[in-house]
Amino acid sequence: MPEGHEALTEDELLLAKLGYSQELQRSWSGFSNFAISFSIISILSGCFTSFGLGWNNGGPAAIAWGWPIVATFILVIGLCMSELVSAFPTSGGIYWWAAKLGGAKAGFYAGWLNLIGLVAILASVAYGCATFIDLTLGTLSADWLAGYSLTRTFVIFVGILGISALINIFSSHLLAIINNVSVWWHVFGAAAVIGILIFVPSHHASFSDVFAKTINNSGMFGGATSGAGWLFVVLPISVILTQYTITGYDASAHLSEETKSAAGAAAKGIWRSIFYSAVGGWILLLAFLFAVQDADAVSKGGGAVAAIFNQAMSSKWAVVVLFISTAGQFFCAVACQTSASRMLFAFSRDRAVPGHRWWSEVNKHRVPTHSVTITAVVAAALTLPALVKVDINGTPTPVAFYAVVSIGVVGVYLCFAVPIYYRWRAGDEFETGSWNLRGHHRWMAPVALAEITITSIIAMFPTSLGGVPWDPSFEWKFVNYTPLLVGGVLLLLYIYWHVSVKNWFTGPIKQVEEPVASVEPVAEPG
Repeated sequence: MPEGHEALTEDELLLAKLGYSQELQRSWSGFSNFAISFSIISILSGCFTSFGLGWNNGGPAAIAWGWPIVATFILVIGLCMSELVSAFPTSGGIYWWAAKLGGAKAGFYAGWLNLIGLVAILASVAYGCATFIDLTLGTLSADWLAGYSLTRTFVIFVGILGISALINIFSSHLLAIINNVSVWWHVFGAAAVIGILIFVPSHHASFSDVFAKTINNSGMFGGATSGAGWLFVVLPISVILTQYTITGYDASAHLSEETKSAAGAAAKGIWRSIFYSAVGGWILLLAFLFAVQDADAVSKGGGAVAAIFNQAMSSKWAVVVLFISTAGQFFCAVACQTSASRMLFAFSRDRAVPGHRWWSEVNKHRVPTHSVTITAVVAAALTLPALVKVDINGTPTPVAFYAVVSIGVVGVYLCFAVPIYYRWRAGDEFETGSWNLRGHHRWMAPVALAEITITSIIAMFPTSLGGVPWDPSFEWKFVNYTPLLVGGVLLLLYIYWHVSVKNWFTGPIKQVEEPVASVEPVAEPG
């Protein structure tokens, strides 16, 4: 900490008030902060890689109507979090808020859920990117290394994690440039894909095909698209397309200690990244749906977007679209790596993770090198089940990928719920920051909590008949292992807390005492 409080900037004073010294380099602009959340949300990633969840569990109608409805609820969650980050702009983000408002135990559980969710999101994005690299090369060459290979895709996936880690470790300047470029790549890339899908196909689906057609490819309930089973078991799974895509925006909080004017900039980074992604993502998905030439052929292709592109245009145009998406997914993976490593750094700084001294160490460039490395390694380990071949209705299906997607959704959103609940319970006693909800938390918080609860339950549903334990076709390779992993981790954390942690963990550790000097918060428009 520099000598003399007069040497501290407003950001450093606020950080010191929260108990921390400025260890990370504060070089990110408000736009860069928005950019990393926008990049992690990445409509060029989620809309492409998890499209099959919507198509196979509801069809075009579920996607066309479900996206804007679910996105609206997610925006409410984001607004609640914007208010929290304005009051507490720390790298610990959700974990720190939970501990501050609900105590050490609340912070401990929220932190671990956040960490699990962020690593799962990193794994799913990097694996999706690897899949699309393989798809792009396969479209360029029909005999690309003699067809699709799970092993080859996994090797590409590990390579992406390695490259992402190297970028994060050795160049914070390059990292900021990549995130800024990523925003424009997503904006112009998505616009280009939409334009191609509007003007290149010779035929487009009707409004009825897009907004009214329903599909059930799960194998459950005999493929019915009506009745209670369809309505309450199959159709809800389609919401994971939106819930998974529009996530990761807590990166604005995790990077707040590296952002200038963080109390306002990080708050805006969260809600703006959600809003613009919601609008852009809906338009992009509608472009996919209107480009469908043969719905049955798309279903035969596993509900993958590549099946739409290959039937709607020539292979050259399909390669262009796949390349735009693949590059966007790589940008997203790099940003996910940054967010996950900063969360581990902050959590370890408060000694909540075994080996915390190692993970909280920063190099001469102020980058938590070891945190970057271990998050990449764990992401690879979490995705090992993807090496097991799974065919559903004769079509290779990435069940393990969908499970990692669900783990990310459950982990990230459950941890969001903890500080939102405690902020709601604090009511008017909560000391707001420069950006706040002006009292609207009274209704927004309950809505956010209800949405998180419902979607977290849905994320644990089996995605195929073979994953239903009491069905004769049941096999472990079809299982959505989200409840097993998340439940198992929570059980271990419960044991760890009562056997050891509660005896020494007190929540966030103050590195510095609150400075005597103080500053008035900068007024930010709501």
